[in-house]
Amino acid sequence: QVQLVESGGGLVHTGGSLALSCAASGSFFSINAIDTMGWYRQPPGRQRELVASITRGGSTIYADSVKGRFTISRDRAKNTVSLQMNSLKREDTAVYYCNAAVFGSHYWGQGTQVTVSS
Repeated sequence: QVQLVESGGGLVHTGGSLALSCAASGSFFSINAIDTMGWYRQPPGRQRELVASITRGGSTIYADSVKGRFTISRDRAKNTVSLQMNSLKREDTAVYYCNAAVFGSHYWGQGTQVTVSS
């Protein structure tokens, strides 16, 4: 079992920046077995979608809509994954969820709201 707790959401104006952070906790075995960590988001009335992910080795994937604006990073020593969001747009408004993959099982945080207003 892995528990994920997000922080850092909030309200920001168009063009602004926000940083999200996610801390993973659990048994020593589970924490060290985490492979890919990532951020997903669910805009109002829409399905959850991948924003960015990062593997144990540091390889990253970004959704086309956030490339060049968002940066995902991971601190394996602290069991955290972060998402730096710059040049935010109204369409970035969503609930953002942290995700961790462990031996094919996926764990989710409770979500944090990001609202971008003009």
